[in-house]
Amino acid sequence: MSGNALGWLGIFRLGLVQTALGAIVVLTTSTMNRVMVVELALPAMLPGALVALHYAMQVFRPRLGHGSDVGGRRTPWIIGGMATLAAGGVLAASATAWMGTNQVPAILLAVAAYALIGIGVGAAGTSLLVLLAKRVDPDRRAAAATIVWIMMIGGFAVTAGVAGHLLDPFTPARLVEVTSIVAAVAFAVSFLAVWGVEGSTATTQSVVVQQAGIAAHKPSFREALTQVWEEPRARRFAIFIFVSMLAYGAQDLILDPFAGAVFGFTPGQSTKLSGIQHSGVLLGMILVGIAVSAVGRGRVGSLRTWSVGGCLASALALFGLALAGFVGPAWPLKPSVFLLGVANGAYAIAAIGSMMALVGSGRESREGVRMGLWGAAQAIAFGLGGFLGTVASDLARYLFGSPVVAYSAVFGCEAALFLVAAGLAARIDSTPAARQDDVSISIGRDDYVAGMNQL
Repeated sequence: MSGNALGWLGIFRLGLVQTALGAIVVLTTSTMNRVMVVELALPAMLPGALVALHYAMQVFRPRLGHGSDVGGRRTPWIIGGMATLAAGGVLAASATAWMGTNQVPAILLAVAAYALIGIGVGAAGTSLLVLLAKRVDPDRRAAAATIVWIMMIGGFAVTAGVAGHLLDPFTPARLVEVTSIVAAVAFAVSFLAVWGVEGSTATTQSVVVQQAGIAAHKPSFREALTQVWEEPRARRFAIFIFVSMLAYGAQDLILDPFAGAVFGFTPGQSTKLSGIQHSGVLLGMILVGIAVSAVGRGRVGSLRTWSVGGCLASALALFGLALAGFVGPAWPLKPSVFLLGVANGAYAIAAIGSMMALVGSGRESREGVRMGLWGAAQAIAFGLGGFLGTVASDLARYLFGSPVVAYSAVFGCEAALFLVAAGLAARIDSTPAARQDDVSISIGRDDYVAGMNQL
């Protein structure tokens, strides 16, 4: 491992940022969703639209990433993003509490709050992944991605459990109080976790450039985005992420209704089924993290192999669910859903690991724009997939008059999308390519190493 690279403790520290991020997000997308629909008896489309807004705001990820590229440091953007996310979470709780007495201004406040949540997630998440990619050795990137994402899921789980206990008996004031505490703790944890990890990268680079006597070129955002889009691997990877996440997101909101309408599962049973799927996702993530990095050292398949394999396995599992509707209760639904989770988890970690491997390939100082482009493709496709999945199931039920045919048609379409994604992934080489710099700077190797050792 290079002397400048993060060890496991450093990876764990950055993972705490994802844990904190997940802690705030789960309250805004789950707890407040339920409060609006159940306690306040508001239309379900209201929280649905607010969550969709949170995803839509992440279209600005490339612009946020460009800001960190120009500044040369990721830490301020991570801290600033978490501060924005925390403020958005508290405002969202306040707006939700206010909806019980004055709906119109409360909804307007909620719109502003969820916009802040989306911006905060985009700013912190994009820069965090770039920092991980730049500071983690290649043979540890898949494991680092696994650790960080499991820690984010841990943030979901721990916050849901603790906040759920603190919210009983429920009052609007208690919702604001609990959310404020979670937001404050999450921001403090993030601040301490990221502080000092990056080092004085910008200062060191500035000294090196000054020694070379050349001023760094800082392009406009449009110029930087155009340059990244013109890179074949960056463009292909963005399309792969969009197609695969469209398939991934489309299954998210229809699996529970499918289990209830076709297999007669109760709400409790369908919730347990989701737990089985998420257990499979975790197992798939862990398997790929181990296979590709520290233990496997690439001998158990490359990131590209696991990306293709995860997409193919996901397609196969979804074709199985499409068939399950026609077979009925005799079909082993729980094992099928578990295998779908394993395949999804394997694909997800391989894709994230590929992001980290490819973000430094291409033109210099475009890592934030590149990661932002892929993050925006992921967020937009996931939100759009969830919406289109429900619309497609409703439309198919209307056209065919059968829930079995409707859900099977949607699962079949999702499987087809994963097959397309597998073909796209097969064309992407996740081995980092040589960089293309904006300016040619002639720096001796010893001078460069001396500068980098100051980090």
